[in-house]
Amino acid sequence: MDAPQFNKQIISLRDQLFRLAKSILQNNDAAQDAVQDLNLKLWEKRSQLDEVENLPGFAMRSMRNLCLDAIRQNKEETEISTEIMYEGLNPHQAVESADMATRIIILIDRLPELQRTVIKMRDVEGLEISEIAYITNINANAVTVNLSRARQKIRELILNEHKRVEEKVWRT
Repeated sequence: MDAPQFNKQIISLRDQLFRLAKSILQNNDAAQDAVQDLNLKLWEKRSQLDEVENLPGFAMRSMRNLCLDAIRQNKEETEISTEIMYEGLNPHQAVESADMATRIIILIDRLPELQRTVIKMRDVEGLEISEIAYITNINANAVTVNLSRARQKIRELILNEHKRVEEKVWRT
């Protein structure tokens, strides 16, 4: 694979790789570093990339593995940063929506690793079930089951929080 092909097939995935890395590492700088590291590793192995059948899937799986390795090595706490635009909402609605989005992100981060990864890939990245299955190296049914369980757990946690808040309001 020559430089123009590499740019077309790998560098064009930069944003998608960054979003995946950020969803796993939960840190912009670490995600950017991971993308750079992966690009360098793929560049060094570019002569072997012609043999890869699904290059975007291979790159995504490689990014996932690189990020998981980094987490295992560092074991550092990372910041949660969200940038969500709320066009058409009044300031009160925008604040409520931002608070809810932040709360959901915190709840997602409490999920087991596989459920967290699957729900972020599907609901944040918008990846297809088959792509997630390839990246995570599990079958599509397992992806669907983990996605369903993750969503159900988030739903339960949110409902439980609302019940606790309502109980506090009624007591006062």
